[in-house]
Amino acid sequence: MGKTLAEKIVSTHTETPAIAGESVITKVDYVFTHDASGPLVVNQLKELGSDKVFDPKRVIVFIDHAVPSPRRENSNDQKLLKIWADSLGINFHGPGTGICHQVLVERYASPNTLIVGTDSHSVMAGALASFATGMGATDVAVSMSLGKTWIRVPETLRFVLNGTLPSGVYAKDVILYIIGLLGGDGATYKAMEFSGSVVDKMEMHERLTLSNMVVEAGAKVGLIASDSNTRRYLETRGREESFLEIQPDSDAHYENTFEITATDLSPMVSFPHSVDNVRRIEEIGEVTINEVFVGSCTNARLEDLQIVASILNGRQIDSNVRLIVTPASGETYATAVKDGTISTLLDAGAVVTPSGCGACFGALGGIPADNEAIFTTTNRNFVGRTGNPSASTYLGSPATAAATALRGMISDPREVV
Repeated sequence: MGKTLAEKIVSTHTETPAIAGESVITKVDYVFTHDASGPLVVNQLKELGSDKVFDPKRVIVFIDHAVPSPRRENSNDQKLLKIWADSLGINFHGPGTGICHQVLVERYASPNTLIVGTDSHSVMAGALASFATGMGATDVAVSMSLGKTWIRVPETLRFVLNGTLPSGVYAKDVILYIIGLLGGDGATYKAMEFSGSVVDKMEMHERLTLSNMVVEAGAKVGLIASDSNTRRYLETRGREESFLEIQPDSDAHYENTFEITATDLSPMVSFPHSVDNVRRIEEIGEVTINEVFVGSCTNARLEDLQIVASILNGRQIDSNVRLIVTPASGETYATAVKDGTISTLLDAGAVVTPSGCGACFGALGGIPADNEAIFTTTNRNFVGRTGNPSASTYLGSPATAAATALRGMISDPREVV
């Protein structure tokens, strides 16, 4: 029997073929952590009695969650990680470099790699046909020390997207629709594999959004086969030599297949307080919004910022709305400055902050006041996610975020272009 993408990639890292449902010991290509969980990893390594890593070139530390550091505790943690990384010759990306997941796809991830990190949204690199997944500090510490980990090979749910995305509908709307279809635990420890004519046409920035949010349905990994778009993306990064075409076998076994007609989709909004609480924009009444946040590993790439800027160009955001924009990486930020995107956002009334996680998880800036509502392009909206348990968080695409900032209420982006 043929193999799914998950089985195929894992099989190249094990001594025996990987079959869904079986547990295997597998080699890892990259292991990473960040300032929110890195100190735990360092402590675990000490408890394991390990004073080295399997390959310093394949271990990465990111400072991205608290940028710039708002408290001395954060500063001390970041200092500890810098000293530790330097002592071992580990790749270290300091404050302002960007969110770990974005920098990972810019500089490291490639088809047929296996990557583990101390963050659930590590799955984003699956858009490059990389088996990338999140693990706890102990498992990641072991991976850093040995260059190996254990994985239960996941069964795969296949999503075939055909048709044409309507104007104003983006990958964020697609993945919110799918999460609403599955429920928050509908893909627990499964691989989600995306294909079809819609995915074939998607540029990498949209594919990354699909893969990024599979974990909100409980998935272990979110995979897209590598193709000419993957090759082109790697070429723009100067990494064309790392391209490898990898496709699922035609006779691969899938636990379930979902056929989705993209033409029927609308802009989607996830309501508090769970990601799967999804509604079509046409089903939403008047919902007043106090703050709009465009950021996170999900939707703060250059193309996302450009979409927001194109809608806001020559306009002013509603006087009762705060708009905060946090580019996903330093490279994104620099390019957005050069091409005028940042100027357009500032002219419209936005506040632009250094690259990092920002308001996504409520630890740095942009925390809403009591009983306020925040609309974000991020990936989670549970109680307290944005730093205040008395506030409500809504999720949607950058285009819907821009329309919402203009009107001060959740708005259909198709009505403001």
